[in-house]
Amino acid sequence: MSEIQGWADLPECLLHSIVARLGLGSAPDLLAFAATCHSWGAAFSGSLATFPPLLLQQAVPCSNNLVPRHPYLVTDIAKVNLGPNPCSEIPLQLDLFSFMGASYGHLILSHRKSCIVVDLFRGISVAPPPLPVNKPTEISYGALTAPLTSRNSHLIVDAALHNLFWRVGSNSWVKCSTRYGTIKQIVVFKGRVFGMDSDRRIFKVHLAPEISIQELPLMECSMISRKLSNAWLVPCGDMLLLVGFRGPLVVSGVTFEVFHLDLSFEPALWMKVDKLENWAIFISTDKRSQPLSCKNPEIWGGRSNCIYCYNHDAKRWTALELGKPLQGDGTESNSNVFIYMGCDSRVQPMWVVPSILSLRR
Repeated sequence: MSEIQGWADLPECLLHSIVARLGLGSAPDLLAFAATCHSWGAAFSGSLATFPPLLLQQAVPCSNNLVPRHPYLVTDIAKVNLGPNPCSEIPLQLDLFSFMGASYGHLILSHRKSCIVVDLFRGISVAPPPLPVNKPTEISYGALTAPLTSRNSHLIVDAALHNLFWRVGSNSWVKCSTRYGTIKQIVVFKGRVFGMDSDRRIFKVHLAPEISIQELPLMECSMISRKLSNAWLVPCGDMLLLVGFRGPLVVSGVTFEVFHLDLSFEPALWMKVDKLENWAIFISTDKRSQPLSCKNPEIWGGRSNCIYCYNHDAKRWTALELGKPLQGDGTESNSNVFIYMGCDSRVQPMWVVPSILSLRR
C-alpha cells in the first residue's frame, strides 16, 4: 500500500488543473491558492501564461436619481459556456476623465493637467503630481512599466514633444525624448522596457541610474515600415513580436501579419512569423491598451495561432487565425465581422489582467 502524500506533495499536473479551473475571474481564490505553500505557489506562477485575459467593455449607461452611471462589464471568455451570465460589473465613476492607456490591470486617465492611475479590480487610484504641460490636449498616451505596487514602477506618458516619466511615489516628472520625437507604445520584455514610435523605430528605455532612451539599431524592413498601418509590440514568451495589419479596419479578406524581433543579429532583424504555434495574441480596440498573449489556449477552450479581437458587429470577441482571411470566431459561420481601432477619450473594449495577478505574470 503506497504512502498517502500530503497536500503539499500533490502532483504538479493536478495543481495546474486546479489553477486552470479557478480561472482569472477568481483572483482572491487564486492568490489564496498561491499562498498555501511553496509547491502550490510554484504551480500557480507556472500556470499564469495559460490564463486568457478578461474582456472589459463599457455597459449601456443607466441612471439613478438623475446621476448617470457608466459601469464596466468584465467577461471571462474561458467561462462563457459555463453559465448564462459570464459578466461581472465594475461600477467606476470616471466620466470627467479622458482615457490615455491601460496596462497591468490599470486605467490611465487625464483631466486638464492632472492624471490618475486606477486599479480596475480593486478600485484603488493613485494621483501623480500635476503634469508639466502647457495644454491639456498634449497628453495622448500613458503606460506603466509594472503594477503600481511593484518596485521601481514608472508611469510614462506621451506629451506631444516629450515623454514624461513619473516614478510611482515620487514628487516630480522627468522629461525625456528621442531625437525623432516621442515613443507611442511601451512594453516590458524579459525585464527590460522597450518602446516604439510612429515610424516603427524600436528603443530601449532605461529607468536607472537615470532616465534615458536608446535607439535599437534595426535592419530596414519595408514590409513593416511602409505597409502596416496598425501595429503593436507584443511580448510573447521568449519572443518580442510585432503584430499588425494593412488598412484602417479589419474586415473580410484582411489578415494579420506577425514579425519576431531577432536580437541575436546586429543590427537587430525582423523575421516573418507564419505560425504562432501554441500561443494566442489579444489585441484591444484602442492601441493605447496593452496587448497580451496566452500560452496553450486549448486548456480553457480557446485556439492557438489566433489573434483575439473585439467584433463590433456582434458585440463580442472573435478569434482570427494567423495567415487566413477573416472568417469569424470559428464557432459558427460569420462573414459580418467588423473590427476597428478607436482612439478617443472613451474607454474602448479591451483585454485586461488583474493587477494582483500581473505581479507574477
